[in-house]
Amino acid sequence: MKRRHLLASAAALAVFGAHVTAGAQTPDVHAQLPMGKPFKIIAPGAPGGILDLTSRLVAKTLGERIKQPVIVENHAGAGGTIGIQNMLRADPDGRTLVMGSLGPNAANYELQSKLPYAYQDLSAVIHVLSMPDVVVVNPKLPVKSVEELKKYAASQAQGLAMAVSTSGSSGHLAGALLNQRTGIKAVDVIYKGAAPALTDLVAGQVDYMVDNLITTLPLARGGKVRPIAVTTKERSPELPDVPTMVELGYPDFDVTVWLGLFVSSKTPKAVVTALNAELNKVLADPEVRKTIALQGGSAVGGSPEDFERFVLAEKSRWAEVIKRGNIKVD
Repeated sequence: MKRRHLLASAAALAVFGAHVTAGAQTPDVHAQLPMGKPFKIIAPGAPGGILDLTSRLVAKTLGERIKQPVIVENHAGAGGTIGIQNMLRADPDGRTLVMGSLGPNAANYELQSKLPYAYQDLSAVIHVLSMPDVVVVNPKLPVKSVEELKKYAASQAQGLAMAVSTSGSSGHLAGALLNQRTGIKAVDVIYKGAAPALTDLVAGQVDYMVDNLITTLPLARGGKVRPIAVTTKERSPELPDVPTMVELGYPDFDVTVWLGLFVSSKTPKAVVTALNAELNKVLADPEVRKTIALQGGSAVGGSPEDFERFVLAEKSRWAEVIKRGNIKVD
């Protein structure tokens, strides 16, 4: 009996020792990052837009964490596809990421017949944030609601001019849905980012637009643009008096702005895992979360697999919307 007890104890110690040894040999996730050279986040939009602002916020905190420079480069144009292509041309070592979004990473597969990359060329790293789009008008227009925008558009023989920050963006698709559901006739005026589009909206060169809260909120607070609806099912805490499209009688109108980071699908899995781990820590940083919240969004995070499932669902959902609405991108 005593011998059996000693053998059992020895076996238990052996198992415990094996776990300790395995734990000690578990590779440091941080060590999987390709250190020694600067990292880069490509923002496929103009300076001042959501892609740019979010990229710079993440880059700053990530650089501080990994003790390496993380630079941001703006590559605007072609509905975000130029930025994606530039990321794919870089070495697939994990040092070059792109800040993806609805257009180039979900909708454009249906919108553009000759997209210069395939869905399989990219690997999802992390879901960065989510926020509403907002319908905003030039405050000089006699428009304070979606119903008044409909009536005003009907009174204009040439229709209205709708600014589009980026071809294929959530604002573009939400704007197309708005026009379809309400019967508003408008010409799309497409820009290379939110900043130039909003500049023209404030100046009265265009009549209205649908764009993300992060860029429209400062102008709305300053009275430079007038918000008349948000595109998500719930009202925005930053614009509590502005109704949702659902409240206004459009029950299927639910559009969310989302951003996330991608790398080339040729990037080693261990590097993607390490990037995800560091970026989850970035998104858990109280100051980062506070900044995103003040801009009207929510930090998300999660695993690469979580983000991959989300993007696939968005790709499928918007393919149906685009086909049903016959939405085209020239």
